[in-house]
This record gives sequence, structure tokens and C-alpha cells, in this order.
Amino acid sequence: MAVESPRFARALVSILIALPMLLAGCVSNPIRTERIEDKPVQQANSQIPSAEVLDLWIQIFDPGTLPEDEDEARGLSMDIRNAEARFMPIHLAKTVERSGYWGAVRVVPQDTEGAEVLVSGTILRSDAEQVELRIQAGDARGEKWFERDYEHRVEVKDYVNLERGTNDAFQPLYNKIANDLIQERAKLAAADIQRIREIAEMRFAADMAPGAFGDYVWQDPNGKYHVRRLPAEGDPMLQRVRAIRDRDYLLVDTLNGHFDSFYNDTWTPYTDWRETRAEESADLREIEETALNRKILGALAVVGGIALMASSRNSNSVGTQTAKTVAGQMAVLGGVYAAKTGFDKDEQTEIHKSALEELGESFSQEAKPLVVEVDGETHRLTGSAESQYAQWRQLLKKIYANETGFPSRGD
Repeated sequence: MAVESPRFARALVSILIALPMLLAGCVSNPIRTERIEDKPVQQANSQIPSAEVLDLWIQIFDPGTLPEDEDEARGLSMDIRNAEARFMPIHLAKTVERSGYWGAVRVVPQDTEGAEVLVSGTILRSDAEQVELRIQAGDARGEKWFERDYEHRVEVKDYVNLERGTNDAFQPLYNKIANDLIQERAKLAAADIQRIREIAEMRFAADMAPGAFGDYVWQDPNGKYHVRRLPAEGDPMLQRVRAIRDRDYLLVDTLNGHFDSFYNDTWTPYTDWRETRAEESADLREIEETALNRKILGALAVVGGIALMASSRNSNSVGTQTAKTVAGQMAVLGGVYAAKTGFDKDEQTEIHKSALEELGESFSQEAKPLVVEVDGETHRLTGSAESQYAQWRQLLKKIYANETGFPSRGD
């Protein structure tokens, strides 16, 4: 047995080295800890002259897709994502508006024509603990201000002292986007701002009445817009376009009223869902870590017990041999029990995962889109707000055509 002892020792060392590596494969990738520095939104020092004010529109976000990994997607749903695609731009608009650097800050459906400054976004990730957004911003000239990815991670403690419309758990992310927009605006000269406003108006006019204003602006191969000429300030056709544009603003403002109602009604269930899901996710990670540690310690105890029993054969004293054997047997039994409690923890893991799924389903039910009535017709904001706005634009074109005799685009 003395010959076998070194061989067994080498085998034992190999097992001890390999075991943690093998069991570590059961552990999910460690969570990342990206956190944006919490800086307040920059405030305008004085009122901006009306000639230098730009309106800023934020499109409803693209909801993106859910994670392919089943565990990462657990408890999430496209119903929640679609709600977030409306909730997030509305909260961003409220954040941007507080800066005092902009004129009208509106949330608009996708593919809305006529914005002076337009912001769009895609949700890359949102799971109550981490949000990743891809934000694009540009102006009516076709100039892209930036395209950036914003990422922020929160902890359960960040879900305290929240305030509807002012302080979200991910507020540093919204503040960062708002400040980046302000920095881009600061690069514009007064002449740039005037040109943006002119092109935005002419693009709206060309969309309403291409026969009358279609050649006032042109788009180059790079997607940039340029002014060929401008109508006289007192041009009656321009005055009618401006009147139509004012009506369009009224409808957009009406939509924003509905979006605000959706936001206000969604705030509590959405915040509660995120906080609870963050708590569940944190508990889940702790349980998984505890279960893994118990499995490792249990396995090591079993291996150590077997080694102890094997070494007892080399003992000269019967008492020592018996003691090692008993100790080895106890180590094996203790290791088996520890490993079993680790697998019992796995069952708790499944319970928490199921709780996440139930929370997701509960939120989907509570955050159903609002049903609104506009001009005697009932519409749902999730799907129909965008089509409602498209129908409204077609109606405006018909109104303009009836008033002026110029055919609208599509007639």
C-alpha cells in the first residue's frame, strides 16, 4: 500500500484541482457593474431668445428583442417591452424639458415628419437591473448629432425615493442623454438654428403640398436637406401651411396627453414590478451561489473522506486506523449531505424563477395600453396611436387641398 499511496495522492490532487473548475461551469456569468455617474441635468442660465429656440421631438422607442438566453429572458415579455418603448421616451422627454434649453418637447409616433430636432431610440436590454439604450439624435437638415449606446446598472437600493416624472431608478441614464443633447445644441451657431427651423417648416410644407412647395428643399445623396428658396413671409400659401401645422401640433399635443396618462397609470405597477424583479434576481443569484458552494464543499468532503479512509490502511496502529476510517466515513456522509442541500437550493432557484415569470405576466396585464376616444372614435394607443397619427396627416393634406386647390401627395 505504501507504493499505492503516492499514486493515490497524485490522483487526489488532480481531482481537487479539476473539481472546482468543473463545478464552476454551473455558475452564470458574473453580472456587469456599469453605472453612469449621477450628474444632474444641466440648467439654462437664462431664458433662450425665441429666435434661437428649437423644438425637440422624441419618437416612441423600438422595443428591440428579448434575450436569447432562457434564464436572462425569464420573467420578461414583449408586452413589457412594448410598454417600456412608450414609458422610456416619455420619461426622457420630462427630463429633457426640465433643462430649459428647448422649446416644445414632444413624444411622437415613429416616422413623424416635421421635427426640428428628432431623437430616436432602441431598447437593447432592460431587465430591472440593467438598461441599455441605443440613442440617435439629429436635426431637420439631416445632420446626425450622435448615435451612442447608454448603459446603466442599478441595485435594489436604487428603487427608493423615486418620484413620478422626476426621479426614476435609472435617472442617471436619462440625465446623461439630456446633457449630451444640450452639448450638441451648444455647437450650433444662431445661423444654424435659423436654417434648421426653415428646413423643418419647408419639409412639412412639401409633405403637405408637394405641388406648391416640393421644389423649395432638396435632399442630396448623403441625406442632407438644403433650401433652394423660401417663400415670402406674407405668402398666403405659407400662411395656410402654418395654420395646418398648428392643427398638427394640436393633435400631437393631444397624443402627448394620452401618453402622459399612460405614463402616470404605468408608473406604480412598472416601478413595483422592476423593484420586485430586481430583488428576485438578487435572491436568485445568492441562492445559486450558495447552492454551488455547498456542492463544491460536499464533493470535496467526499473526496477527502475517501482519501482519509484510504490512508488509514497505511497506519501501524489499529486505533489510528479505526479513527481515520470513522472520520473518513463521517466526512463522506457530511459531504453527501452538504451536496444534497446544494441541490435542494436548486429547487428554491426554480421557485424564484417562477416568481419572476408571474411578475412579468402580472405587469403585462396591468400595463395594457389605454383606450382613448378621439373625435368620437375609439383608439388604442399601442398600435393604433401611430396609425391614428398617419390618418390625421392624410386628413390635414385633404384639408389643405380643399382650401387651396393644390393636390396633396398621394391624391
